[in-house]
Amino acid sequence: MQSGETCEYRVAQASEVSVFKKLRFFYFSDKTLGFHEVRFFLAKTIGSAFVLGVGMFGVLFFLNYALGDPLGITRTTAIVAENKYLKDQIRLLTQKAAAVQQNIDELAEKNNVLRLMVDLGKIDGDTKQAAIGGSVGTASFPFLSNEAGSLLATSHDLLSQLEREVQLQKKSYEEITKRYEYNKTFFMHLPAIKPCEGTYSINGFGMRIHPVLGVWRMHEGLDIITDVGTPVSATGDATVTFAGRTVSGYGAVVELDHGYGYTTLYAHLSQILVRVGQKVKRGELIARSGRSGLVSGPHLHYEVQLNGRKLNPVDYFFDDIDAARYRAQLASSQ
Repeated sequence: MQSGETCEYRVAQASEVSVFKKLRFFYFSDKTLGFHEVRFFLAKTIGSAFVLGVGMFGVLFFLNYALGDPLGITRTTAIVAENKYLKDQIRLLTQKAAAVQQNIDELAEKNNVLRLMVDLGKIDGDTKQAAIGGSVGTASFPFLSNEAGSLLATSHDLLSQLEREVQLQKKSYEEITKRYEYNKTFFMHLPAIKPCEGTYSINGFGMRIHPVLGVWRMHEGLDIITDVGTPVSATGDATVTFAGRTVSGYGAVVELDHGYGYTTLYAHLSQILVRVGQKVKRGELIARSGRSGLVSGPHLHYEVQLNGRKLNPVDYFFDDIDAARYRAQLASSQ
């Protein structure tokens, strides 16, 4: 379009507007038998149209409500309100999940204390990360808006992580319970008390000059000096595997199998009070001390073995508690 044509077009438009503004409307009056001009016709027309539109919308809204909302007007409003409420609830749930995470972290610390108490290794950060993994990947909800999808994905990922952490802690507590039950049985079988009254030397285990033969020999146990007939008790729950005299210098001997790789031997006895296969408890009387075998005087020779290796029995005396004191303390605690 040329510039001249543009000017003509604008002039024409201005002329049309000017003509429209100059339009005047009249009505015939029966009273005066004459024509009268309608004042403010344009404003009245627009106002009437507005009132008519509002009225029609009201009627339409009423009919829609009366017919069960076939146009979905009310339902749409309810859905908008519902979506807002759901978003608020997701935010609240996410906050609560964060608080639960803090509680789980506190339980994890207590869990590690319990693990140490039953002789289990702690669950450190690396172990925990390997067990529960990081974020499994932000969940995708393409049918939701960006805000709603982001809120739901964050809540979903956090709850998934909490679920894995709860499973980890549950498994750990199960391990603690099993280890605790194992330890209760193990500690009852562990040789842990002095088998009889008497004195001993902490240097009695190892190489020494034999008191009878006068030569250097390995002394694989501990000699407790005591009178003939002193009660000898089992140092832990066990099964009797041998009870009788030997052809060696040990004389009359009782051997016990405590399980868990532990065995004990009681030698130079004057009297044996148990039989092979018998179950005995810690502190239970199994024999009396004496001087049978190759000895220079009355005493009890006591040995502790773990998986066939001879150990110093002194390392297994709990505060030097003998059988009599153990039985007394056990009775008072019960």
